[in-house]
Amino acid sequence: MTEASNGAAWTNPAPGERLALLRRTRGVAMLGASPNPARASNFVATYLLASTDYDVYFVNPNAKEILGRPVYPSLAELPVVPDLVDTFRRPADLPGVLDEVLAIDGIKAWWLQFGLWEPELARRAEDAGLTVVMDRCLKIEHARFHGGLHLAGFNTGVITSRRATVSPARAEPGARSARARGAR
Repeated sequence: MTEASNGAAWTNPAPGERLALLRRTRGVAMLGASPNPARASNFVATYLLASTDYDVYFVNPNAKEILGRPVYPSLAELPVVPDLVDTFRRPADLPGVLDEVLAIDGIKAWWLQFGLWEPELARRAEDAGLTVVMDRCLKIEHARFHGGLHLAGFNTGVITSRRATVSPARAEPGARSARARGAR
């Protein structure tokens, strides 16, 4: 996605650059993480904890615990400086979020989840030395680059590039295969 603003377009890093970012990342702060299992941030958190080696920290001033882990009220109160801040907030909150990110030395990347696209803020973050990824899901990108992504966003456990085909006999209701009928 690109957007022209004052004659300059902003684009996300190329796939290879996003992969390199994910590979060099060790600590992730999830800003706006929710304890509600129905929220996207909770789903992403579950994936990151179960499927990556990242040190994951949750930031939300309105929560005390998420997935059995402590939650910090702000980035400044984290016990470490994360490499990447994954943001789940409303678009109107993003200028303040960027201020909070820039106030901490050592953060290397600012990741904005689906639906968050603010080229002016991206330029400001890049001018401060951050890598910026917008309108992409950290979980989906990680799974995509590490072989665990199905169209629906989860790992099916099947390693193939072919779609399963259904024979006409099996497509009929009540039809049984030769093996199911006991034939050899």
